[in-house]
Amino acid sequence: MSTRSPFQSLQLSVIVVSADSGPGLRECVRRVLACTMPLELLLIDNASGDGVPAALARSYEHDARFRLIQNHRNLGFGPAANRAAAQAKGQWLLLLNPDCLLDQAGLERLLAVFAEEKQVGLLGAVVCDARGLPDPASHRRDPLLRRALASLSGSAGERVEVGGPMPVSLVEAEAVSGALMLLPRHLFERLGGFDEGYFLHCEDLDLCRRVRDAGWRVLLAGDVRVEHGKGGSSRHRPVFVSRHKHRGMWRWFRKFDPSARNPLVAAVVWLGIWAHFMLKVPGQLARRAKGV
Repeated sequence: MSTRSPFQSLQLSVIVVSADSGPGLRECVRRVLACTMPLELLLIDNASGDGVPAALARSYEHDARFRLIQNHRNLGFGPAANRAAAQAKGQWLLLLNPDCLLDQAGLERLLAVFAEEKQVGLLGAVVCDARGLPDPASHRRDPLLRRALASLSGSAGERVEVGGPMPVSLVEAEAVSGALMLLPRHLFERLGGFDEGYFLHCEDLDLCRRVRDAGWRVLLAGDVRVEHGKGGSSRHRPVFVSRHKHRGMWRWFRKFDPSARNPLVAAVVWLGIWAHFMLKVPGQLARRAKGV
């Protein structure tokens, strides 16, 4: 059986950002490099102490497709991804979380969308847990204040979550999961990459919004399911991750939500975001102590 891919002419750069991501990173890299299509994998490491990125570099030292870029400190997800993208050679960029397991069939399906559809700016897939249950974050709306309030109150208004079963075909989306995002490199560069004002979380929502604002489509390939381990590096630093997630929520609100123009509303939202963070800290510390 021939292993020749129908995408031999494509140039794909897979970017994986790691930060003490654990052993799951090994399988993520192995799956990508098992693909027979022309690609490169840029693993950019944010000063991990677990030794896994260095071990991978030794394992793949004779594979020209693999490159390890090491940062001397944790730059955050967006800044690290931007630095890797600046060194990428591919026509397309695939931003892939270190705990995502993508096979060749899924990758070929994602690339085919760009050949079949017009004006595609960013494409996501349905990320699932080990049991195959889809993550609702795979298909999202902008987290506007009015939607967040509708979600919290249970009212009939438009909510942040899309609702209903996860799509099983190609659909338009406002935002997709940052665990897997595929987009043309020229568009990523035109938009200036990720906003480096985010350290971790919400930079994916920001990028999806800017893609749409620039006149391009954000799509979800509902027929591509990808196993996602949900944050190997966040389990041992839950408060650190949560703090930056809440910082990201505040930054997105200030940039894109019309409600932020009202100083009183903005002040209430700021208090709400950080009160929510403080309420979550005890539970996060308890779960960490139990090793959950």
